[in-house]
Amino acid sequence: MANDFEGKTALVTGGGSGIGKGVALSLAAVSAQVVVNDFNLETAQATVDEITAAGGTATAVGGDVGKPDDVKAAVDAAVSAYGALHLALNNAGIGGPQGPIADIDIDEYLKLMDVNLHSVFYGMHFEIPEMLKAGGGSIVNMSSILGLVGEPIAIPYVTAKHGVAGMTKATALGYADQGIRINSVHPGYIDTPLLEGAPQQMRDGLVALHPIGRLGSVEEVANVVLFLLSDKAGFVTGSQYVVDGGYTSR
Repeated sequence: MANDFEGKTALVTGGGSGIGKGVALSLAAVSAQVVVNDFNLETAQATVDEITAAGGTATAVGGDVGKPDDVKAAVDAAVSAYGALHLALNNAGIGGPQGPIADIDIDEYLKLMDVNLHSVFYGMHFEIPEMLKAGGGSIVNMSSILGLVGEPIAIPYVTAKHGVAGMTKATALGYADQGIRINSVHPGYIDTPLLEGAPQQMRDGLVALHPIGRLGSVEEVANVVLFLLSDKAGFVTGSQYVVDGGYTSR
């Protein structure tokens, strides 16, 4: 798979931690040039430092993906640093407000939609023209199992992630004949720093949701993302790849 990425430039949003960081590290390990974007520039730089220490090539870019100008700046930074953009993982997201819909703060709802849904629109809006200039490319949009099923206490998150899935399919159809492949990935509950310090009872409850009997790992999600970004997935577009230990099969 390494040859699929040599000379390719990839943009990863939310690359300072969790799944985004794992994908950024994995891409760099197979010779991609990686632009790591995160709201927190320090965490993005920490990922870049880890990549360069291992002999890889990467650049850090800060910015709020909920703001179109910041997303454009990240895409422009990739092209400026490495000459073109070939690959993207639109991954940044937040948990947002929870509870019955009547109790959800509207401003918090709008903030979640900016970060979790509108950012994916902004990403593809600016990424695709650069990929067309480069002769084609591949995009993965990070959705969730909650982009496929419902959860009554996470209505804004569920809404945004379903939107990501639909936007992915529709956009994939629009560019399928122009050398741009676009797919969504739908992880179950993954063992990331967000769960560090969580009460054991909570972790046990999350594990119980997955028939496979454990939480997923960042590496397991990254493996699927890299496949979809690689030439080996050349006939795959508009698809939803579930990485959930059987969660959605119940």
